[in-house]
Amino acid sequence: MATTLYGIKNCDTMKKAWTWLDGHDVAYAFHDYKKAGIDRDHLSRWCDEAGWEKVLNRAGMTFRKLDDAEKHDLDRDKAIALMLAKPSMIKRPVLEDGDRLIVGFKPDDYAAFFGKD
Repeated sequence: MATTLYGIKNCDTMKKAWTWLDGHDVAYAFHDYKKAGIDRDHLSRWCDEAGWEKVLNRAGMTFRKLDDAEKHDLDRDKAIALMLAKPSMIKRPVLEDGDRLIVGFKPDDYAAFFGKD
């Protein structure tokens, strides 16, 4: 299975991930989930593997603009429903390589993930 980088085009963290991947000659496909969407199966798998708390981007403006009722009593199912409705609430980037997954970007994590220095 190929490496896929999920995120949105206009994001500074995404730009850092692209720069790292390109600089280390890692081939990947980009999936813009703001334009192409994301399905429940992907979100469920990511939440199962990484935890919904990590996949949901609470620091972003989209989440912060939600009314208090939408933020109240968050759980896995409610978080997935919010991310399906508003993909900008998904932490960026999400990197899949076969059955491996990284949520967010840190150069050291990518280096360890791909066995690069």
